[in-house]
Amino acid sequence: MTYAIEAKPLWQPNPQTVDKTRMAQFMRSEGYESYADLWQWSIDMPEVFWSSLWNYCGVVGEKGTKILVDRDRMPGARWFPEARLNYAENLLQQRDAGEALVFWGEDKVKRRMSRGELYAEVARFQQFLIAAGVGEGDRVAGYLPNLPETLVAMLAATSLGAIWSSASPDFGVQGVLDRFGQIEPKVLICVDGYWYNGKPVDCLEKNAEVVSKMPSLLKAVVVPYLNARPALGNISNAVGWNDILPAEGKEVVFNRVAFDHPLFIMFSSGTTGVPKCIVHCHGGVLLQHLKEHQLHSDVRPGDRLFYFTTCGWMMWNWLVSGLACGATLLLYDGSPFAAKGTVLFDYAATEKMTHFGTSAKFIDAAAKLGLTPGKTHDLTALRAMFSTGSPLSPEGFDWVYREIKQDILLASISGGTDIVSCFVLGNPVLPVYRGEIQCRGLGMAVDVFDDAGQPVRGEKGELVCTKPFPVMPVGFWNDPAGEKYKAAYFERFDNIWCHGDFSELTAHDGMIIYGRSDATLNPGGVRIGTAEIYRQVEQLPEVLESLVIGQEWPPGRNDDVRVVLFVRLREGDVLDASLVDRIKRQIRDNTTPRHVPAKVVQVQDIPRTKSGKIVELAVRNVVSEQPVKNVEALANPEALEFFRGRPELAD
Repeated sequence: MTYAIEAKPLWQPNPQTVDKTRMAQFMRSEGYESYADLWQWSIDMPEVFWSSLWNYCGVVGEKGTKILVDRDRMPGARWFPEARLNYAENLLQQRDAGEALVFWGEDKVKRRMSRGELYAEVARFQQFLIAAGVGEGDRVAGYLPNLPETLVAMLAATSLGAIWSSASPDFGVQGVLDRFGQIEPKVLICVDGYWYNGKPVDCLEKNAEVVSKMPSLLKAVVVPYLNARPALGNISNAVGWNDILPAEGKEVVFNRVAFDHPLFIMFSSGTTGVPKCIVHCHGGVLLQHLKEHQLHSDVRPGDRLFYFTTCGWMMWNWLVSGLACGATLLLYDGSPFAAKGTVLFDYAATEKMTHFGTSAKFIDAAAKLGLTPGKTHDLTALRAMFSTGSPLSPEGFDWVYREIKQDILLASISGGTDIVSCFVLGNPVLPVYRGEIQCRGLGMAVDVFDDAGQPVRGEKGELVCTKPFPVMPVGFWNDPAGEKYKAAYFERFDNIWCHGDFSELTAHDGMIIYGRSDATLNPGGVRIGTAEIYRQVEQLPEVLESLVIGQEWPPGRNDDVRVVLFVRLREGDVLDASLVDRIKRQIRDNTTPRHVPAKVVQVQDIPRTKSGKIVELAVRNVVSEQPVKNVEALANPEALEFFRGRPELAD
C-alpha cells in the first residue's frame, strides 16, 4: 500500500515573496529556473556546486584550490583537502548588541544573551579549557540540558579544535558511561538539575557517580540551574560555572583546522548494543548546515530559529548552527506540554518565532489534545514549521494547515545522527503535498533502490545515496580499520550509502518515509512499513500511540511472521472486542488485509529512546525472549516489562 498521491498541494509559495527567498536567489545566481535542474546540476557537478555554495553562504576560512579528491570512493572521497577553517569562528562572526539567543526553561526561567555577551562567555570558558590542558583533538563532553551554557561550552571547545560531545541529563549513569566512556573526555560539564513538567530533578548525585567512573577527566564543571550555588563537595575536581574567572578582555582564539578535522562525536541510539561513536567534521557540518538553513529553510539574518530538542539529539547540533546565518536561537528545556500544554506556542507568540521545529510525535499529540494555536496565539511572524524524528502522517499535515497557519512552509525532514543533517527536506520554492517530504537535498544524490539494487520510482525500497557528500562521517571512534563504519552503511550495496529507511520517491519528486527498514514487517513475504499502520490506528480517538512488530509465527520457525499491534489508550479506555474490531477495520479499509494485525494488545506505555523514537526492535526482542542489549538507551526502560510474557501472544 502506498499513500494516495495528491494532485493539489496544501501550500504553494507566495509569488510575491518567493523571489526573495535564499533558494530562489541561489538558483538565479547559478542560472537555473527550476529546482529539479538545480538539484541535477548539484549532483552531476559536485565540485562546482559545493565550491559555489561555500562562496554564496560566506564561509569564513581558506577554501584552497582543490575541492574533491577520489570522488568515486564511498567511503574515501576527500572534500576541500587544502581548506583551513573553524566551525565556531563561523558562528561567532558578530559580537554586537543583537540577540544571539533567548532561553526558556519551561515557565520557570527566562534569559537572553546578546552576541557580544555570548562572545565574551566563550572567551571566558575557552581560557578555562586552555588552563585545564584542553587542546586540539581532545574531547570535551556536556551532560547538560539545552542551556545557554551548553552552547558556550561547545563553542569554546570547538574554537580550540577540541571535539565536542553531549548527552541530556535524563540519561542514567550507565547510559552516559556507555557514551562518554568510549571517547575519554578531559573535561565534563554537567548541571545541578533541571525542570520537567514543573518539577525539579536533581542531578548532583548522578554527576558525582559519573565523574568517579571516568578516569580520563581532569576537570568537572557544574552549571547552576535549579540553585544559584549548587553543592559540589561529592564531585571530584569540580568547579562551579560562575566561579570560572573572567577572560579580562581576551579575544577568542580560533584554531583553523583541516576541513575533515573532527568537530562532533554523535552517538547512535544504542538500543542494539553499546552506542556507535560517529565522528563528524568541521567543514562538512558547517557547509551542510549552511545549505540546509539558508537555502532549504530560508533562514535569514534576524530570523528567530527554534527546535524542540535535547542535547542528546542531533537536532540540537543542527539548531545551533543557525548562528552562522545571523539568526537568533530560541532555546527551550523541559516538557513540551508544560504550562497547560501550550508553552511552545506561548514561546512562539511571545518571541515572534519565524521557524518552529519539532517532532511528528509532538504534532500528533497536539492534535490529540485539541490544540488550536492558530486561534489562540499570534503566529504572524511564523514562516516555516519543521517536523522530524518519525514520519509525519498526512493527517499531521492537515492539522498544521488547519490549526496553525495556512500560509506556512511545512517542511517534513529526514536524515539522521549518521549525517547530522538531512537527505530529504523542505524547500521554500516548491509546493507542499499532503504526506510528502518536498525534495531531495542539494548535493545529495538520493535515490530509492529495490532489493536488486535498481532505482525505482513510485515503489517502496531502500533510501540510498549514490555519490559522496561532505557531511559523511569521518568515521567511527575506535574503529581504525573502518570496519564498523563500512558495515553500518556500505554492506548492502557496493560503494553506495544505504541509510536503512524504507522509502518511496513520488511523482512530485518528493519522498515518503515508511519507517526503518530493520523494523519493516514481512508477513507472507510482503514488506510493510510500520508508519502505514501507525497512520491508521492513531486516527482513532481512543488510541494515544501505538507500536507494531512482526512476531515469528509459529514460534521456532523463521519462514513467516504475524503482525502484532500494541496500543496505549486514553486514560479510562479499555481495549474490548468492539475497539479491537474498529482498529482492524480502520486498518483493513485504508490499507490491505495483510496490514491487519493478528493480535491487538493494550499496554500502559510505549518504550522510546531519549529523543522520543519508539523502539520496535527492542520490543520484538522482548516478545521473542531475546536480550535487549542496552536498556540504558531508553527514556523509559520500565515500559519493556509490559511486553514480556504476554499470554495473548502465545496463541
